[in-house]
Amino acid sequence: MSSASNAPGARAGRKEWTALAILVLPTMLLFMMLTILFLAIPYLAADLAPSSTQTLWILDIYGFLMAGFLVLMGTMADRIGHRNLLIAGAAVFGIVSVAAATTDDPAMMIVWRAVLGLAGAAQVPATLGLIFTMFHDAKQRGVAIGAWAAGISGGVALGPLLSGLLLDAFSWRATFLVAVPVMAVVVIGAPLLLPKHQYAGGARLDFFSALLLLATMLPFVYGIKSIATGESLAVSVAAIVVGLVFGVLFVVRQLRASAPLLDMRLFKNRTVSGALVVFVLAPTGIGGVYLMFSQFLQLVKGLSPIETGLAILPAALILIAVATFSPIMARRIRPGYIMATGLAVQVVGYLLLAQVGPATGLPWLIASFIVIYPAVAPSMTLPNELIVSSVPPEKAGAASGLSSTVNDLGISLGVAIVGSIGVARYRSEIEGSLPEGLPAEASEAARNNLDGAVAAAGQLPAEAGGSLLRVARDAFASGLGTAATTAAGIAAVGAVVAAFWLRHVPPTGQAAAASAETPDADAGAGADAESGEAAEAKA
Repeated sequence: MSSASNAPGARAGRKEWTALAILVLPTMLLFMMLTILFLAIPYLAADLAPSSTQTLWILDIYGFLMAGFLVLMGTMADRIGHRNLLIAGAAVFGIVSVAAATTDDPAMMIVWRAVLGLAGAAQVPATLGLIFTMFHDAKQRGVAIGAWAAGISGGVALGPLLSGLLLDAFSWRATFLVAVPVMAVVVIGAPLLLPKHQYAGGARLDFFSALLLLATMLPFVYGIKSIATGESLAVSVAAIVVGLVFGVLFVVRQLRASAPLLDMRLFKNRTVSGALVVFVLAPTGIGGVYLMFSQFLQLVKGLSPIETGLAILPAALILIAVATFSPIMARRIRPGYIMATGLAVQVVGYLLLAQVGPATGLPWLIASFIVIYPAVAPSMTLPNELIVSSVPPEKAGAASGLSSTVNDLGISLGVAIVGSIGVARYRSEIEGSLPEGLPAEASEAARNNLDGAVAAAGQLPAEAGGSLLRVARDAFASGLGTAATTAAGIAAVGAVVAAFWLRHVPPTGQAAAASAETPDADAGAGADAESGEAAEAKA
């Protein structure tokens, strides 16, 4: 290994803490890109006129591509150098952001968002791998990882607020261009502040497994979306079956490979498997509901983008605070119980949100979201350290890729599945409620999505347009209620998993003390991960 890092046990200095900003900044932006289009999508749709299926792909293809390649990129970072891959990913991200901002074709927008997902996948595991390289002191490393995790939570939380500010001052194209100066800072600052670092003789790059993982996710999600948008049931079911078949092939290949892309043996570790399940369930509910909630504020309640961002701001700020303090609480309270409590609170918030209608006042809406959104923070912050701490340091890139994969996958699945369930309910409700005498084009636009209904209503006489808007808004409120109820069920399952599957995990303060007393604890953790932790299984 060639590294400019400190000797083992040395404490980080001013340079390392300054360099941490170069790692947290792109991390925040990359996860911000998962949600920044939530407010911008009505304006993007008005300009590009995508179909409802294209709209969903524009929103979530970024997350799926990033999730699909994170583990591969973690291995690549170990081989070619974390800093090198970070710089390359940042450069590509900045260039493609300009291309996305200037496109007028919805199909090309999907392509550019996919490439952005690949460029994002190159950066995320490199950032966490470099943190492990620069911070050898356990307490300092914990603070650094906490700042990195808070950057993820902050990015997801503040994406819509930044989007509202940009939309108010410029247009939806600015939501892409905002990435350019951030990535320029990374490209310029990384060579100056970050150490050269790579692991000699790392695992081989298994591109075929990465393609199998994508071939699992994309057909499966396409099938779910197709059912929601009323396309051929046979095609939808066939797509889901194809995805499941590729999923089986992926798992078989990983079990047989000497150096798998995703080490399935890690799932024998009770802590890792439980944390991964929580990590994928927690953001699944919020992903779809967050999108529909932001659309509800704009298209049903009539808020401007900046007003929508400000309405979401209190919940976002509380989320950042909860994400910051969750690791501190976990030093004294079992992490599983903290995550279970947060998810249980989410269930209450989702059920409150499920009661909304077009006439519901803003205070109720904002209060419901304040209950929902911050409560996801423990489940977005704590699992990552549980997962990464279960592997030796030289596997930090791959482990961070694994944890980030399921987290990204959860957010994207939420948009795809929970969002599609909401769309399906909207289409079902509006189908038999459209006012008579509407032009065929207006009826079809209204059936497609709420954006189409609002646009069509603006081209109709006042009375007909008003009737169409009332029907569409009622249908969308029903869709949001169904999505929130679905999310409540997902959060309830996550709460049960966290409370019972992870109840054996001690507070992190106790674990750190035990590790300090046992010098070979880290090596033992790596061996336990591969053997399935027989002692833990007894418990």
